[in-house]
Amino acid sequence: MRKQLIRNKNKGILFFITGLSGAGKTTIAKKIQKKISYLYGPTLEVSGDNFRKIFKFNKFTQKARNEYISNYLIFAKLITNQKINLIYNMIGMYKKFRSRIKNIDNYVEIYIKADIHKIIKFKKKSIYIKNKKNIVGLDIKAEFPTNPHIIIKNDFSKSIDDLVKELLSKIKKLNL
Repeated sequence: MRKQLIRNKNKGILFFITGLSGAGKTTIAKKIQKKISYLYGPTLEVSGDNFRKIFKFNKFTQKARNEYISNYLIFAKLITNQKINLIYNMIGMYKKFRSRIKNIDNYVEIYIKADIHKIIKFKKKSIYIKNKKNIVGLDIKAEFPTNPHIIIKNDFSKSIDDLVKELLSKIKKLNL
């Protein structure tokens, strides 16, 4: 069990949403942004895909992924140090990455748990059909969070809106 979060009011909150590609991270992040802004102040939503496009991170090898970690951390600190909340949704499926990003004040880890076989079955991401190399969950082993603040199970039987309501309810219970 995680210890209670103590919020540093001089910094924004980092809502780090992690999970496999196709689990629903980006859709959920976009849908909670307005409510997070209402509850906690100015909020920016950034996906791993957007971050890679902006900074032209176009390699997906293990080595390249490790090199991007420092850039994600610098960006997250820059935003949250300005009292702006950041909803950061990315695969981020490596313990090494999460252990480093957890050092940011007001860090909230949210894991969207979804089965890779259901993601493929329901065709939630074309990446699993087009590519068969360097894919987290297929040939790159995912290191799932073992103790996130919040877990949302997405088995694709609930609507995204129901998942969003569940997540917002769990965020409010954190008493940030």
